[in-house]
This record gives sequence, structure tokens and C-alpha cells, in this order.
Amino acid sequence: MKVDNNLHHPPLLYLLVLMSQPESSESFDQLAALATERFKWQWDEVLIADQPYRLAVAADPEGMLIEACERQDAGEEGVIDPFWATTWRAASGLDRYLDRIVLDDVPVLELGCGTGHAGIAAVLRGARATLTDGVDDPLLLVRMSVLNLSQQNQAKCNVQRLRFGIDKIETKFPVILGSDVTYLRTLWPELDHCLRDHLADGGEVLLSDPYRIIANEFRGWIQDRGWHYVEHKIDLADDPEHPIRVMRLTSLK
Repeated sequence: MKVDNNLHHPPLLYLLVLMSQPESSESFDQLAALATERFKWQWDEVLIADQPYRLAVAADPEGMLIEACERQDAGEEGVIDPFWATTWRAASGLDRYLDRIVLDDVPVLELGCGTGHAGIAAVLRGARATLTDGVDDPLLLVRMSVLNLSQQNQAKCNVQRLRFGIDKIETKFPVILGSDVTYLRTLWPELDHCLRDHLADGGEVLLSDPYRIIANEFRGWIQDRGWHYVEHKIDLADDPEHPIRVMRLTSLK
């Protein structure tokens, strides 16, 4: 079956399932069936909050990206690059950084959650997390991954769509997380707008990346817009020569 990444008109059942938080094995079966119709997926075991955890991930992210590029080259409109399909090391670095802050019962917002690694890491440290992405497909997988939490921690998770500069949650969050969300310059104004819409007074934004050159540019750009910036380096055991950067932003106002 050919993967359709154009999500402007998803099936009605797909939308109804995404609008409700899954609470039973039956809802898991529905989510798994919907995901299987759209792309190949699998379980990956990764370390989250220093413990083994099963994440639902795309089985062939490279193939999905190649197909999307081919469709774009053919002139098809509305094709979304499936960058969400890969678990980026930046999420592991952000996960590690969360050991440094107190998250017990703290409301946390994850932007561009992809596989949901960082948001789930926050929940496992006691947070109440809202995991969001601007694309619907990854939210299917995240909802399945959340079901691997204890029932108590499942109740601390909310999964929903949030597009930078378009959607707004009527809640302010003391902590906002984002891993590899600064790679596209054209999205920076919308990201800035989204952060201002959702950050609580006195709150902090934690954005991670693998020291991309484009994020070096973002560092200066975001400071010019009135954010206080502090940078942290996180070493990961899988590749000590390539650390992860965590950018901590706080409002100057």
C-alpha cells in the first residue's frame, strides 16, 4: 500500500480516534490498525529516564522520506516531509538534561514531539505532559507509546495536534520542551509565537539539537527577539564525540 502523507483530509474515523485519549486495549487495536494502514511501524526499545521503554516508531523512515521527496519532485502539493519518523539523538540529550530539574506534578508542553521521547521522559519524572505535533501521523504512534506507561502515568499524558503559529492551547506551561525543532529557518517566527503563547510567567523553554549550524544562527536570532539564552552541553554514551546542545530560554520581560 502506498503511504499517503497528505493529511489535509484524513478519514473521519482517523480524526475521531485522534480526538479521544485511548484508555483500553480496544482503543490500542484501533490505533495500531490505523497506523498500519498508513505506514509500516514497529516497537523500538530505548532508554527513557534511565529505564528501558518501548516506543512505537516508523519501520522505514528513510524510505518514507525518499517517497515524499519523489512526490514533491513530481509536483504534488501538500506532501509533508516525515522527519518525525526518526528518533533523533537530540531527544535523548534533552531526556538526560531533565535530570537537572524538578518535574514532579509540573505541567510540561512538548512541541514537535515526533516519537514522544522527551514528553514521556518528563512524565516518568513526575510531570503532567501535553505531547503535541503539527502532523497527525506521529500522534498515532505516540498514543500507542503512551499506553506502555502505568495507568497512573497515562492519566498524566495528553496527546494533541499543535501547529506553530496556528493552533493554541488555552493553558500556560512552566516548562516547554522541543527536540530538533529549530532546523527550519522559515518556522522560527511561528515557533517564537508559539512559545510566547504557551510559556507561563517565569517559565523556561528547553530546546535540544546536535549542534547544527542552523541552530547556531537560531541562537542569535532568538536572543534578538528578547529571550535570555543559556547553553548546556550534554554528552551521550552512544557517541561521546557528538554531544547534544540544550538551549534554555527564559523571557526577559
